[in-house]
Amino acid sequence: MPEPARTTRRRNAAPPRETVLAAAQASIAEHGLEKLTMAGLGREVGMSSGHLLYYFRTKDELLLQTLEWSEEQLGVQRRSALARQVPVRERLDAYVDLYVADGPRDPHWTLWLELWNRAHSLDEESRNRLLDIELSWHRDLVALLVEGASRGELRKVDADRYATRIRALLDGFSTHVAMGLPGSDRPQVLAHIAEFLDETLV
Repeated sequence: MPEPARTTRRRNAAPPRETVLAAAQASIAEHGLEKLTMAGLGREVGMSSGHLLYYFRTKDELLLQTLEWSEEQLGVQRRSALARQVPVRERLDAYVDLYVADGPRDPHWTLWLELWNRAHSLDEESRNRLLDIELSWHRDLVALLVEGASRGELRKVDADRYATRIRALLDGFSTHVAMGLPGSDRPQVLAHIAEFLDETLV
């Protein structure tokens, strides 16, 4: 008699949060954000849409947590790339490579674009969570620029102001790549950025 009860508990247990968020990102990559529904995602992970809403409350919260989860993965890669014992200019290229969208409908950038679009309807806490993600990229770029100048590998600039401007450039190019705009394929965009960095920093 005890065994069926244990089986029932396992069957009804909610999947780990990471499983749900990974499934959401995979669904966005395969079908696009417009096809992502609580009901469809629930079927993917063996949960009802009501159960998902219990954990995430709204679709906005699901999207935000999926972005945060995706950013955690990128953060690990970024810290590893920036810690390498190679010239600063090479690490700057690695930073850009991780930042720029992979291609049209990149799921990570699809999330960013959607949440930026919804920002006016998000509460202050949610907007601050988005800002925290952006600031983590900003701080790493500032530190890299300061290090490069101190080593004599890069031109001295106002690191905070320059980082703000270069991230705006990367955001703009990434938006074009993610939207698949003509003339904005990823290799071409990376070449434009590399040329600009060389002209202004080296």
